[in-house]
Amino acid sequence: MGMRRRQRRRRMVAVGAIAHHEGVKRGEAEAGYADQGAADQAYAEPAPAPTDYSPPPIDTAGEIDHLAQLHASGVLSDDEFAAAKAKVLGS
Repeated sequence: MGMRRRQRRRRMVAVGAIAHHEGVKRGEAEAGYADQGAADQAYAEPAPAPTDYSPPPIDTAGEIDHLAQLHASGVLSDDEFAAAKAKVLGS
């Protein structure tokens, strides 16, 4: 069993080395084509996609309703509920 495992490992390493070598050759060939100039001018970089990282709008009524449920179940005390509600309302 150890011999088979070694043979498979050697085969995988050989295949990986061949694939790497082919990739290097392909990269060098593509670099040669890029030096021609006309190919560089024909290819234009795509514009980057717009990014909008703003958080979604807050549902104030839903948030207060959630806080009220927590207050009714006893998770929030009166003071904690009032502070959290004031924070949601922005005052």
